[in-house]
Amino acid sequence: MAETVDDKISYFQAVTGISDTDLCTEILAAHNWDLQLAVSSITANPSSPSAPVSTSSRDPAPSAPLADAEFVAPPPPIPPPPQQQPGIAWKLVTLPFYVVSGGASLVAGSFRLGAWVAGGVLSRSLSLLGLAGQAGSGDRLLELPPSAAEAADFVAEFERECGAGRGPRFVAEGFADALQRAQREFKLLFVYLHSPDHPDTPAFCGGCLCAEPVAAFIDENFVAWGGSIRRTEGFKMSNSLNASRFPFCAVVMASTNQRIVLLQQVEGPKSPEEMITILQRVVEECATSLVAARIEAEERLNNQRLREEQDAAYRAALEADQARERERIEEQERREREAVEAEKKRKEEEEAVARAAQEAAEKEAALARRRQEKAMALGAEPEKGPGVTRVLIRFPTGERKERRFHSSATVTSLYDYVDSLDCMKAENYSLVSNFPRVTYGPEKHSLTLEEAGLHPQASLFIEIEQ
Repeated sequence: MAETVDDKISYFQAVTGISDTDLCTEILAAHNWDLQLAVSSITANPSSPSAPVSTSSRDPAPSAPLADAEFVAPPPPIPPPPQQQPGIAWKLVTLPFYVVSGGASLVAGSFRLGAWVAGGVLSRSLSLLGLAGQAGSGDRLLELPPSAAEAADFVAEFERECGAGRGPRFVAEGFADALQRAQREFKLLFVYLHSPDHPDTPAFCGGCLCAEPVAAFIDENFVAWGGSIRRTEGFKMSNSLNASRFPFCAVVMASTNQRIVLLQQVEGPKSPEEMITILQRVVEECATSLVAARIEAEERLNNQRLREEQDAAYRAALEADQARERERIEEQERREREAVEAEKKRKEEEEAVARAAQEAAEKEAALARRRQEKAMALGAEPEKGPGVTRVLIRFPTGERKERRFHSSATVTSLYDYVDSLDCMKAENYSLVSNFPRVTYGPEKHSLTLEEAGLHPQASLFIEIEQ
């Protein structure tokens, strides 16, 4: 039990920067020795007492998967051998995407989020009124995820303390997103956990991280992510990575099943040369796996592109075949329609010819009946005598016909005579005399031949009416 209490006190001192052992014991006892709750109470209240952090350190121990809502106490501290840098430690640690920090840290986080929103609104309002010189976190959209908001706050705080444009280019996004970015870019992820109250932090940030060779090397070979241990995600990462001494840096890479591979821990102050040496060694040792991952990704991309091209060619060929089949079917249907229409037209023509022939036959029969009726109505031709009129009729064809009529017969009998002859097909015509020219139209049909001036003889011609 004594070892567990000492471990908690040592870890509490390393995280909070309070060197007074009695004060740390009282704070932990007030929180029922709940280390996470005690740290949250300190990081959520900046006015809490602080003192220089103990310089004790220990080697990084292999980390195991963490429970979602349960804190795992770190192993007892072991003094590191002097001047000996830790080698590549391949450790699998669960990526704490959804760790519940506990009731007290949630309440403290809510107060901090409210203060951040209020401060952002106030800063934005002052900027619009021209009363603020620079735009701060208030320019950020409120819809930003909490992890990304914390990362953006850290980047802004780092730039305020170290100067804009100095140091590594930390990504303003959550740890999980930064890890995915590193995986997409085939780089390692450089993690910096910021302890604002640690006495070595300002010198480490200004003298090491902001050194131009270190910043350039990190930007070229890593994706850099930073987080403050006073904030939720930074505190969770310090637990997952077993951060026991600050300043703390780590190099990780993505693994399977939401796990990460811890490649290197860098604890305590380091000179720029030492930092570059450590990072250079990690990059060299991991270069083979990164190159292999890049080649494998390129092969997958090429295979996917080849499959897409093959699928596109297959679809194009299929569409061409379908288009040809549609054209063939359309051509066949067109020919069938034309054949049907031609057959229909042929039948209609045959029916029209049959109707015309039938009508012509009926008309001819009607004319024959009419001629017969007219001939019967005329009666027998009278012999020559004083009461008999001789009439000569010339047809349009030049044919001449002559007949004798009783002088008492009407002009209609002349038309009946013409109609009884099979000399012309016209039905509308008039009988006309030359000298003098007289047309014997319907108004004169009822006159006798003598009344019409045609007795004793007359010469008439037929005039077809148009």
